[in-house]
Amino acid sequence: MKFLLASLSILVTLAMPHPGTAAETKDIEFTFKNADKVVFSHDYHLKQVNGNCKICHNAIYDIRKQKHFTMQQMEKTKGCGACHSGVKAFSVADEKTCVRCHKGSPHDVSFKSKGVKDALFSHSYHLAKAGGKCKNCHNGKTIVPGQNGVTMAQMEQGKKCGICHNGKGAFPVNANCGRCHKGLDPKEITFAIPGKRATPALFSHKLHLGMDFKCNVCHTKYFSYKSTPLQISMAAMAAGKGCGGCHNGKDAFSVAGDCVKCHPGYIPGNMTFTLPDNAVGPALFSHEIHLGMYKCPDCHTKVFPYQHGAKHFGMGAMMEGKSCGTCHNGKDAFATTGDCNKCHQNTATAPAAKK
Repeated sequence: MKFLLASLSILVTLAMPHPGTAAETKDIEFTFKNADKVVFSHDYHLKQVNGNCKICHNAIYDIRKQKHFTMQQMEKTKGCGACHSGVKAFSVADEKTCVRCHKGSPHDVSFKSKGVKDALFSHSYHLAKAGGKCKNCHNGKTIVPGQNGVTMAQMEQGKKCGICHNGKGAFPVNANCGRCHKGLDPKEITFAIPGKRATPALFSHKLHLGMDFKCNVCHTKYFSYKSTPLQISMAAMAAGKGCGGCHNGKDAFSVAGDCVKCHPGYIPGNMTFTLPDNAVGPALFSHEIHLGMYKCPDCHTKVFPYQHGAKHFGMGAMMEGKSCGTCHNGKDAFATTGDCNKCHQNTATAPAAKK
């Protein structure tokens, strides 16, 4: 019996933790998308603190909560920065010591972009340019923790890559697309017209770039870098927006000119204007007849906007020189006060106006 008690006492003593030792620990690996993993050695650190786990747990790291700290937080004495502040241990804020935790070389970063080739960022190239100073970018301003990708327009305003790529520190982001998007071949763009009132307008990147226009001539002054650009009306273009920024009759042919230059195969249809209560027969307008004598800009947008269902004018307004009356004044063309049947077909047989 004494022997059994003695044996149990030895086993209990062996099982109990001794001062200067700790329970079995494992290395912890912190993985990153664009860099090699960082390995934290429990054994090494336990030796530095004489096996006292409480130095970190739960004073710095709560074993019940697996929280990761950013470098910016560590530099403010959070996480590893509680000790690695330059007093007890080397500082995490000293970029010369980055390689003590981050072994190996940082990976190239690929930024996904819809509609164009991915933009490639070379860590090795930029580190060589920066003299190995990681903090040129990893400073909480250029690379912001948790920040999603920024747009080209934001970069042009000095965010992210645009902090350096502004034409002073490095080439600007707004005129050198192919330097980041290798093999960039912008696609042709088709602008569908709502209601299919005209054939789609076709924009050729190849044609415009072939005339030595740079990307920044249009982007982002007139168009944003989006795979589905904002649709701009013909009236807005005539006012200098969108394509009208260049197609103004001076820098390039006017948007108010020959429609088929952008809308290939377009043949505008005839229009029927039905009068309220069918007081007289409908008025018929033939684009075919008028285009045989005039050009699109003779009416659009000087007299009529490029808009389906635009405001209709009464006979009184036309007699005052508005709408059709601009030309149909008895001088340039027959007057609106002439033979009604020229425009209103079957007027004689139209149903009587409702009382």
